Amino acid sequence: MAKTLYILGCLLCVAFISCGQEKESESAKTLNVNKMEYNKLTPEEERVIVHKGTEYPGTGELLNNKEKGTYTCKRCNNPLYLSDSKFESHCGWPSFDDEIKGAVKRIPDPDGMRTEIVCAKCGGHLGHVFLGEGFTAKNTRHCVNSVSMNFIPAAK
Repeated sequence: MAKTLYILGCLLCVAFISCGQEKESESAKTLNVNKMEYNKLTPEEERVIVHKGTEYPGTGELLNNKEKGTYTCKRCNNPLYLSDSKFESHCGWPSFDDEIKGAVKRIPDPDGMRTEIVCAKCGGHLGHVFLGEGFTAKNTRHCVNSVSMNFIPAAK
């Protein structure tokens, strides 16, 4: 009986020493390192950015912004557009004819009618891109929700 208890005790010690707790701890550390931290969003920002909503046309605070600077993703701060690419399309949302290289990902909508644009870094919904409308020489219009972006003025 004593020998059986001794063997059980040894097995329990081995089990505790090699227990998954240390491995879980290391795994959790790895997950936290790889997990992207996002900015806190208001309910309206979350409705648009996370749940792919649309803000009402003509209401966005960046619609009529004419300052020089950079537009960044509201969710992760990734630079998306330079003010030089912004133009007036009269569509009710800020419009850009070019993104910062690699900043925006295009995803065809399931119905094939439009192409969604998302932040390439965090996947946050920005709006839609339209081609062939003739507004600019680049023949491209990124129709972006103001609520999906922040604006950083250029240094003066």
